[in-house]
Amino acid sequence: MPRPATDPAKAAQTKVLRQQAGRWLKAARETAGLTQAGLAECVGLRYYTFVSQVESGLGRLPIETQAAWAEALGLDPGEFARILLRYYEPELHRLLFETDTAQSRATA
Repeated sequence: MPRPATDPAKAAQTKVLRQQAGRWLKAARETAGLTQAGLAECVGLRYYTFVSQVESGLGRLPIETQAAWAEALGLDPGEFARILLRYYEPELHRLLFETDTAQSRATA
């Protein structure tokens, strides 16, 4: 079955959200006093360029690496994952964590 065509508006929104996530990650890295190379070393990356790509919004952190990044940055892994989910999968974040939806589920 062929994949549906990408919605240009959704693609543009995804790009904006990834750039925002990248800015947030960069700020967290700088707050932790790490360079891109230092963070790459802490999380077991061979090259710092992946850190650069994520910070610029060209890539995203795989789920299986998020705990290592959180620990390297001195952040709580659960909160770190929730913040990234808000950027990477905003609809899923809304369904799981936003108060109105959570309350609706509890009363159903």
